[in-house]
Amino acid sequence: MVTTASWGKAISNKTYGFNPMAYLASVGVARKTVGYHKSDAAYCQGDPALHVLYIQRGGVKLSVVNEVGKMAVVGMLGPREFFGEGCLAGQTARVETATAITSTIVVKIGKEDMIRVLHTERAFSDGFVSYILLRGIQIEEALIDQLFNSSEKRLARTLLQLGHCGPQTQTIRILPRVSQEELADMIGTTRPRVNFFMNKFKGLGLINYSNGCLHINPSLLNAALRE
Repeated sequence: MVTTASWGKAISNKTYGFNPMAYLASVGVARKTVGYHKSDAAYCQGDPALHVLYIQRGGVKLSVVNEVGKMAVVGMLGPREFFGEGCLAGQTARVETATAITSTIVVKIGKEDMIRVLHTERAFSDGFVSYILLRGIQIEEALIDQLFNSSEKRLARTLLQLGHCGPQTQTIRILPRVSQEELADMIGTTRPRVNFFMNKFKGLGLINYSNGCLHINPSLLNAALRE
């Protein structure tokens, strides 16, 4: 079962030790900055996989639709996170759709440029590989969550992840208000169940809504993810 300590450590260590975009600029990598409004797609499932993308501001939802039209949300990413890196491992077409969840600024780096820098710039390569390994840990823990933890704990974990709250977080974190339907898709339950638990968290003072945003109290980590 996922413990609060192991998960909290993973999300709190999401850092590169340097600014990836400044580093790429210093080694002459071509980049394109693109702005997206809420609900715009950075790319769609089936599109050619030609770029690695990096979120400067905002957030992105990754979702997959199967052959009968059922949609599942497989990830929610925020600032300083990469996505679309599957192209580096031979992926020729996108296997998911990446959609902005708020006003978002994304930097696109061509696949060939990214591969070249990973081969020639050790500092950048070390930081990027560490990030990919961390993402793998998070995906693994999310799967364990899905298999063994209650929907209430899965919801709390997802909210904390979206707010980048870890054991050392002291202040309330703010994130764009995510719909209850999206949260239900992410944790594998129904919207009424999400609504029930969100109201419970709000009643306990663990979350609050204001100005279209969701405010997360870091005490949710201990209050809702305890063994």
